[in-house]
Amino acid sequence: MERVRVFRPSAFSSLEIRQISEAADTDYTLIYTRRASMLRFVHYGLERMVQIADDTGAAMVYADHFNGDAPEPVIDYQTGSVRDDFDFGGVQLYRTSVLKRAVAEAEGTEYCFAALYDLRLRASRMGRILHIGEFLYYEEDSDNRDSGEKLFDYVNPRNREVQIEMEKVCTGHLKAIGAWLPPVFKDVDLSIGNFDCEASVVIPCKNRVRTIADAIRSALNQECSFKFNVIVVDDNSTDGTVDVIKSFLPDERLIFIPQDRTYHAIGGNWNAAIHHPECGRFALQLDSDDVYSDCHTVQKFVDAFYEQNCAMVVGTYRITDFDMNTVPPGVIDHKEWTWDNGRNNALRVNGLGAPRGFFVPVLRNINFPVTKYGEDYAVGLRMCREYRIGRIYDVIYNCRRWDDNSDHGLDVAKVNANNLYKDSLRTWEIEARQRLVKAGIA
Repeated sequence: MERVRVFRPSAFSSLEIRQISEAADTDYTLIYTRRASMLRFVHYGLERMVQIADDTGAAMVYADHFNGDAPEPVIDYQTGSVRDDFDFGGVQLYRTSVLKRAVAEAEGTEYCFAALYDLRLRASRMGRILHIGEFLYYEEDSDNRDSGEKLFDYVNPRNREVQIEMEKVCTGHLKAIGAWLPPVFKDVDLSIGNFDCEASVVIPCKNRVRTIADAIRSALNQECSFKFNVIVVDDNSTDGTVDVIKSFLPDERLIFIPQDRTYHAIGGNWNAAIHHPECGRFALQLDSDDVYSDCHTVQKFVDAFYEQNCAMVVGTYRITDFDMNTVPPGVIDHKEWTWDNGRNNALRVNGLGAPRGFFVPVLRNINFPVTKYGEDYAVGLRMCREYRIGRIYDVIYNCRRWDDNSDHGLDVAKVNANNLYKDSLRTWEIEARQRLVKAGIA
């Protein structure tokens, strides 16, 4: 098509993006981002993309497509779609005038990996990035791993150099849109409140008969210099999970909360635990199919709260199979978090790490959203808007990967729904931060 010139970069460096800009001499520039794939448009598919770009004045358009013969819909772009792994499909059709302006604006920056990400964020500040909900081309994605494997790409230590560049780009974007927060936090008084226990291990569960005993045993076996308990919230299990939980009830440290039959999801189960009168000062995560790495995890959590004076602490975990054998990528430590910029970089990544611990008086004012997915990320974003988040870089948690994980082997529709929700969380958080910045509070 005479109005479009196609480029297929071999890398996403600043040099290559500049070369594309210099060579672009048509109304639109198509950048194809798949390194090992074929591209074939449906009849008049490219013409349709150009037509919609013309009609809307969009800075960039992208479309649903086919992966081989399978439909591969994507999701709408929004303010919070600032993560560097946003899936546009392989085709990004830029208005050439926007592309050239963005490249000129980026003069003086040099990236080996993040230049296309930088281009997209700059373009989003110059105009609309528009999703066309029509299947307009075919490609074949060579990455056939399931959703559970792809989940950890952004924290794989082998990608650290890439992540550093991506963080720099995202930080610049947040500053440009008035959503960047300096490293200034509210103080937290960890002595407030009357609590019988210093800590509570919170285990929300539903139909985990194969794993719940391991989780409870791991929690009860903790050795601490203070009083703690274990709160298990069951959301109407039907597979025998409740019988397993009740077998531990002779231990007075176990608090069992059976939910009613209304909708709770993971977030609602957490809310039931943290508002229970026997909840401790600190609420510590333990998923119903995971275990703590040793008997000192709870002690390390509480020590970290006092040493780092924070409202939330995030630990380090090891990915294992069901039998606790380490599997790739192994240790996930989220070292992209820094005191200076972690609260901003949290908007770029899709999670803040695990296990998580919370100072309950603060958490009770925030609460978890009543959702099955992303509830932890929502709370983490809200917390770091105001408070320090502490880190533990020792492995204190074993995260099992198995067929019943909530993020294992998801179909495209479910992955899209999850990502759309997290992008919405980022949108709301960015808007809240922009209000703080505009008001001079941040």
